[in-house]
Amino acid sequence: MPHAHGRPGVVTTEPLPITTAIAAVRRRIEQACDRADRDPESVELLAVSKMQPAARVREAAEAGQWLFGENYVQHWQSKAEAAELVGLSKLRWHFIGALQRNKIRFLLGRVHFIETVDRAKLAEALSTRCLERPGGRPQQVLLEVNLGAERDKAGFLRAELHERFADLLALPGLEIDGLMSIPPQREVAEASRVDHCALAELRARLQDDHGHALPTLSMGMSADFEVAIEEGSTRVRIGTGIFGPRPPRQ
Repeated sequence: MPHAHGRPGVVTTEPLPITTAIAAVRRRIEQACDRADRDPESVELLAVSKMQPAARVREAAEAGQWLFGENYVQHWQSKAEAAELVGLSKLRWHFIGALQRNKIRFLLGRVHFIETVDRAKLAEALSTRCLERPGGRPQQVLLEVNLGAERDKAGFLRAELHERFADLLALPGLEIDGLMSIPPQREVAEASRVDHCALAELRARLQDDHGHALPTLSMGMSADFEVAIEEGSTRVRIGTGIFGPRPPRQ
């Protein structure tokens, strides 16, 4: 229920309890899949716990959410350690932030996915680090695509990815599982359809040209995930839709 706070006439809405919010998001995922004639099991829900305290992650885990995305290496480390201390060692962590090469060593072998491989030099550095871990499993990664060629965003441009894809596939120690994107900000969710469609088409073209399966399309966030699912997303990244407004960075 909305509650009035602060100045007269100003009404704010309290965030839903996490259990309720997760159930609501999952219900919307199912509805979007129904519209697209897809199996809801084909879409993973990644809870973006960026800036959320460890207690909120634990609350989400207790509600049945096991897949979490973090943007900052140090924050992820503290939450992963806290989760293990209370018996939540089965949580699956994805790194979804900008990754500096000097932080790679903290992630390899500990996160299930690095979703933001946004440039060739980072992919090469990841490969080198993977080879320094004899016997280690290949690191699953996604290639981040800058769909709108925005200067303030990271990611491969589409033409660049077509040009470099064969070289990226050849890098040892990496398992390129698919693509991710953060499309240009749109005023309404429906306007993002063109962006999600473009990423799906790029994935299809790369698969056809190189004979390499790319099962994962990580696209769609709290504001537009239903449209993304209708266009083929296999993983949606939901932060405020689960946890409410993000607290300020400390």
